[in-house]
Amino acid sequence: MMLATHKSEPILRQRYRLTNIVGQGGMGSVYRAEDLRLPGRVCAIKVLPPDPLASPELAEQAHRQFLKEASILAQLDHPNLPKVSDFFSEEDSDYLVMDYVPGRDLQQVLEESRASGRLLDEETVLAWTEQIIDALDYLHRRNPPVLHRDIKPSNIKLTPEHRIKLVDFGLVKVQAPEDARTITVVQGKGTIMYTPLEQYGGEGGHTDARTDIYALGATLYTLLTDFPPPHAKARFLNPNVLQSPRTVNSKLSRHVSNAVMWAIEMHPDDRPSSVREFQDALQGKILHPSASNGETAVQGALSIVRANWIAAIIAVLLFIAAVIFTIL
Repeated sequence: MMLATHKSEPILRQRYRLTNIVGQGGMGSVYRAEDLRLPGRVCAIKVLPPDPLASPELAEQAHRQFLKEASILAQLDHPNLPKVSDFFSEEDSDYLVMDYVPGRDLQQVLEESRASGRLLDEETVLAWTEQIIDALDYLHRRNPPVLHRDIKPSNIKLTPEHRIKLVDFGLVKVQAPEDARTITVVQGKGTIMYTPLEQYGGEGGHTDARTDIYALGATLYTLLTDFPPPHAKARFLNPNVLQSPRTVNSKLSRHVSNAVMWAIEMHPDDRPSSVREFQDALQGKILHPSASNGETAVQGALSIVRANWIAAIIAVLLFIAAVIFTIL
């Protein structure tokens, strides 16, 4: 829905004056708005128009799902998440009102860094990641757990106060505790470079906290290398297409590179089980299991090399001693 739609009626519910559009995607648009009831307050309103191809039954189901999502989001309260303050429906469209988050998103920050000819430094990215993990840990510990399902650089805002905000809950899902699966709250499939293979399963796909971990790992890969990782389908067809972050950016710490590779493993069971475990790996407190095995193998190989060198040196010394003994 474009802003022009509201020109004849720029005020919603006699309260929210739409000023300009700030984002638009396949699932809806986001507008900056002034709250006329609370002068000086600026908010963001996400508009979800009806699907023109949906049957009346599906349209009603989508509306019920929106109401469920909105009521869940309105209960969230975390410093790294925008606060949802209102939701309503008008003319078959659904509206979600939340805090307006000023600043740039991390995709913009990355592009600015690229334009200046430099990569984002590891320490800065990891500081941002701590805040993202705090927000995800809060979401995943809710009862039932809440999944974001569209983590990517453009959905992470950096405020002028250097606080990270995880925005755009258009793809939130709530995990259903009775069957350990998930039920869709608002439509959407995520963004290809940051979407794990299990999320391609649509409504039948099983997603959980490890889905968000994959997306966060892919986001860190992009921020640390200035290149998004190959998408999951490409990796499925050619497992060798993925390079480690440290191969692309040699300045990265080995344990950070290994942690990112762990987070974007193809199978959910091969990823960290929680965002806190992923955080421990990023801090070097634990190792990616395959990285640990690899290091053990390397150490074993070095031991063999050292043993062979010792044997070679002994052989050389014995040969020299034999030559000296023969001369004498």
